[in-house]
Amino acid sequence: MHSKQLFDQDCRQCQRLDDFLCEVKQKHPGYHARPVAPFGDSAARLLVVGLAPGMHGANATGRPFTGDYAGLLLYEALYEFGYSNQPTSESLTDGLVLNNCRITNAVKCLPPQNKPANAEINQCNAYLAAELKTLPEQAVILALGLVAHQAVLKAYGLKLSSAKFAHNVQHTLPDGRILVDSYHSSRYNVQTKRLTKAMFADVFRTIAAAMMRYL
Repeated sequence: MHSKQLFDQDCRQCQRLDDFLCEVKQKHPGYHARPVAPFGDSAARLLVVGLAPGMHGANATGRPFTGDYAGLLLYEALYEFGYSNQPTSESLTDGLVLNNCRITNAVKCLPPQNKPANAEINQCNAYLAAELKTLPEQAVILALGLVAHQAVLKAYGLKLSSAKFAHNVQHTLPDGRILVDSYHSSRYNVQTKRLTKAMFADVFRTIAAAMMRYL
């Protein structure tokens, strides 16, 4: 893989994921069912890192966190805090534009049962590492969930023990950028109240404060 490549629409390096996407495409011919590209502002100071595309969300629509439950809370918060021109994300043609924010995933392809294998996370990590290198110096990275948090550490070449995942906690990375953790905005976490709208808003206030530190 070319070290500077951020995304490869035709990547088929993970046999299990490729086989699964072929099955999904047969069952749902209208679905995107391919690697899902990062979405948003190319010069963003906020990079949101999720886990992987959802079956009936990004895997169907071709845009991260779009068309499924996990995106409801995320896009609402992005709108409330000034990163988006609208509070919902439904399709590639809905007119949504992100400002100063980009969304990507630790794994670009839909994994069976929403659980990528460690080898798949590692295989896809070079894309995330390349993307992180494009961020401005004064950037904040929001990791949604433990897998995303660990993927960011791996992309920096850091030991997983170097920064412990905890909700609404921030870590300063070796290059001075700031990593902020949040529970994932999944249906399960929201419905069980592990992550509430108020808790998620607090995370975005932490992000705003981190950005102010740079000024």
